[in-house]
Amino acid sequence: MRVVLATHNAHKVEEFQAILGSVLPELEIVAYDGPEPVEDVTSFAENALIKARTAALHTGLPALADDSGICVDVMNGSPGIFSALWAGHGKGAQANLELLLDQMADIAPENRGAHFACTIALVVPATGADQTGSEHVVEGIWPGALATEAHGGGGFGYDPIFVPEGHEVTAAELTAAEKNAISHRGRAFEAAIPLLRTTLIPD
Repeated sequence: MRVVLATHNAHKVEEFQAILGSVLPELEIVAYDGPEPVEDVTSFAENALIKARTAALHTGLPALADDSGICVDVMNGSPGIFSALWAGHGKGAQANLELLLDQMADIAPENRGAHFACTIALVVPATGADQTGSEHVVEGIWPGALATEAHGGGGFGYDPIFVPEGHEVTAAELTAAEKNAISHRGRAFEAAIPLLRTTLIPD
C-alpha cells in the first residue's frame, strides 16, 4: 500500500517510513512532488488536512500530512500554527526561540505553562463506483512549561526552552530516544498507527 506524505522534505519522508514501516510493513511512504497548498486556516488540524487533501487529489493516493507547534498558555495558544514563522519569514529557529523568550521575560514560573501539539491528517481519495473517500485527524499533546533561558544542544526548534511535564531538564537535554518516547509527535504516531491499520490495510 503506497501512501504519499504531503511534504517536500526527504528527511521527514524517511522519518515517517522508519516509524510507520516498523509497525506496518505493508505501508510504503512515498514523497510528494506536487504543488504546495495555501495554508490560510487557523488550526493544526485544518493545516494538516489542507496539505493531505492537496496531495491526495494530485496523486490519487491516500495522503498523510502533519502540522505541529508550541502553544503558550498566557499567550492564548500562540505561537501555535505560526511557530515556524514567529520571528518573521526567513528568520529561523533561533530567532523564533529568542523572540518567545523575550515575550515571556516577565512571566512568573507558575504562569509559564505550555505544550507542544502535533496533528496528523489522513485523507483517502474517493474510489470505486460509490466514490467514497474519508478524512481522519489524530493529535498528540506534550504538556510542560517554558524555561527562562535555553539549555541543551539536542532537538530542534523550541526544544531548548521547553521543559516537559515531570522533568527538570529541557527537551533539548533529553536523548533522541527519550524524547521520541514521550513527545507530541510520538504520541500522534501512536494514535495514527491503529487508524492506518484499520483504514488502509485489508483484513
